[in-house]
Amino acid sequence: MAQATTREYSATGRRKEATARVRLALGEGKITVNGRPYREYFPVESMQLLVEQPFQVTETVKKYDVIVNAQGGGLNGQAGAVRHGIARALTLADIELRAPLKAAGCLTRDAREKERKKVGQPGARKRFQFSKR
Repeated sequence: MAQATTREYSATGRRKEATARVRLALGEGKITVNGRPYREYFPVESMQLLVEQPFQVTETVKKYDVIVNAQGGGLNGQAGAVRHGIARALTLADIELRAPLKAAGCLTRDAREKERKKVGQPGARKRFQFSKR
């Protein structure tokens, strides 16, 4: 039985509460997020640039097709998660792309999370009003 010639690479990206499962395959540069074109899914240009960044850094624009399943968090967190997942998948596709992606910070998981609310306070840092007398 002959093996398939098209290689597909899968990776997971995360940011805040968002998770993006990314499938990368050779193609003409179509990026689909949750069944919709990424420009439609992420209406703000800054989010679109975030999604495109791994391809810009590695000069692989219009070389791969990407299918993304994004869940949780908000749109901004999902865009960051998609960027992280695409960068991870690109390193699986070609190990030579790891150095430029690492230098651009695309492979680093942004560990910032929402700080939890503390007991006896209205929020994480905020205190109830203090009255001296």
